[in-house]
Amino acid sequence: MDTATRSHLVGLLLGTENDWPVALESLVRALGPVTDGHGIEHRMDTERVTIEPFSLRDKPRHALVIDRLAYWYYVPREWLKKISLMDDVYLLNSPFTFQAMEKHSAYCAMMRLGLKIPETVLVPYKNPVDNSRWAYTAEKYNRPFDLEQIAADLGYPLYMKPFDGGGWRGVSRIDGPETLRRAYDESGEMLMHLQQSKVHDVFARSLSIGPETMVMRFQPDNPQHDRYAVDHSFLSAQSGEECVTINRLVNAFFRWEFNSCEMLVAFGKDGGRDEVYPIDYANACPDIAITSLHYYFPWAIKALVSWSTYCLVTERHRQLDVDTSAYFAIADRDDLDYDEKLAAYRRLADEYLETERYTDWRDSRLRNFDQIALEWFSGPELDRVIVDTVRSTFPAHEHDQFIEHYRGLLGLWCSDEAERIDVHRETENGS
Repeated sequence: MDTATRSHLVGLLLGTENDWPVALESLVRALGPVTDGHGIEHRMDTERVTIEPFSLRDKPRHALVIDRLAYWYYVPREWLKKISLMDDVYLLNSPFTFQAMEKHSAYCAMMRLGLKIPETVLVPYKNPVDNSRWAYTAEKYNRPFDLEQIAADLGYPLYMKPFDGGGWRGVSRIDGPETLRRAYDESGEMLMHLQQSKVHDVFARSLSIGPETMVMRFQPDNPQHDRYAVDHSFLSAQSGEECVTINRLVNAFFRWEFNSCEMLVAFGKDGGRDEVYPIDYANACPDIAITSLHYYFPWAIKALVSWSTYCLVTERHRQLDVDTSAYFAIADRDDLDYDEKLAAYRRLADEYLETERYTDWRDSRLRNFDQIALEWFSGPELDRVIVDTVRSTFPAHEHDQFIEHYRGLLGLWCSDEAERIDVHRETENGS
């Protein structure tokens, strides 16, 4: 191969989804080669990773892998650990901090850093675990506890949810002793948290991909197709920036670059500060389906392509070690208030994510990518993704309704994006 040309293979580790992989594969092809600052041309290609026996000394073909499977499937998770430790393959999320996706570790870490996590209590299993030593251990060491008193101390309403979370599994709103007992009885062998609720005005969900973050208004009680509201002004500048900081802080702390965070936001009264309460921020295999993200889907795919390309072309160093001490040193300072600590955390996070360098690189090396992506998302290939996804997701009698629903939302994004590109061009031209 010519020394002025380099090829990089991006692996996609997938479960049941097909919508975003098709979009990402198409955008990588449409983007074409990218030239770095030394005049070297970098060509990206993609491949869907298959699962099979592997020797621990096998050499992978992939330079980077985007994972959407290993959060529940241990075979690919162990493969990710192997190619990260032995072969320096770039992974957007560290497989060695995956235990933090059990929510419990993430709660503990962010409480340690002083974030406003609602009061949370872990309670023992309702039913015995499948272990022959359970009866002896439980009789000798398990202390009796009053679940209703714990709940009363936290205050109703509250939420019961599995310590390991995932896909809203087992989450119950608890309004009183009766619903508490019912939810605990139904929890079975799941290990549960009880968590305070917070009076709030909006539910925000942010998605971070590398240094790019989108904060979206989330409506968890709505059907999946209507949970993300297209609302660009539902937060103040202060609370919006705080949501971005929290998401990037979590990611940098755990060495994740592809993660979503959920936060409750209570608006300040009489000009006071908004309060942001993180309640779930360990989602290192986040939902990016077109059926849920809809309007925000193109942004997510563009960010995945841009960040993956940046990591490969610049040979970004992959850090497996976590430097918790740097964050704890900020947390332990008595001379800093909450906002000052957030600002210090943000500097650490942006340093890890190379935010300034990435932004400059993207603006110079991917100058035409916005227009390329807009043309793809405006064209027939995206429409085929919409039609195929709706037909595989919804019952037949709802196909026409939801095809038009998603066409409308994606069309709105295309219109807004075209306007944004035009404004950006006019600004660059000084008009």
